Amino acid sequence: MSNDVRTRQIVSRETHASRAVASLVVVILGIVFCLYVLLEATLQALGQDAWLTDPAALGAWLSRLPENADTAVLGLSGLLILLAGLVFFLQAVLPGRRPRYSLPNPRAAVVVDAEVLASSLARRARLTAGVTAGQVLVTVGRTRIDVRIRPTSGIPVDEEAVRAAVTEELELTGLSPCPEVRVQVSPVGVIGQ
Repeated sequence: MSNDVRTRQIVSRETHASRAVASLVVVILGIVFCLYVLLEATLQALGQDAWLTDPAALGAWLSRLPENADTAVLGLSGLLILLAGLVFFLQAVLPGRRPRYSLPNPRAAVVVDAEVLASSLARRARLTAGVTAGQVLVTVGRTRIDVRIRPTSGIPVDEEAVRAAVTEELELTGLSPCPEVRVQVSPVGVIGQ
């Protein structure tokens, strides 16, 4: 296996959530159900009373189900089964991406958490705008980076200069595809910062 393939596997493992927990839950539920059926079948073969219900009686009850059961119980159990199925279906279909980004590096797999990237971009925006750390908030999304600045009262902030500086810092990381940078300067300033 080449280093490029191994590096891509490592990056994928670090940037995507594992499906192991959902798989484990399904496997445990399947094993418990099979063990229960085995227990009931063994008790029936030995001529003992059923532990919870007789399999033949359960099958007969299921075959006459719509008319012999309370509709509220059927509706509630059907809703619970639907919700459990929906949870497992969404777990399997949705991408399950973690808030991490892979940065290109020819020698190693480099994965950066979104908070680290946001901190770096906030520092650059703070230095460009001439404000303190508490006046800048950066949120990093998959396709967009939002920079919110609360300027010091009476000192204007050049929105375009901040956008250019944050975009330049983002380009230095080599993040691909490069998210769109949006800068929002609050109309209300902070006193005495």
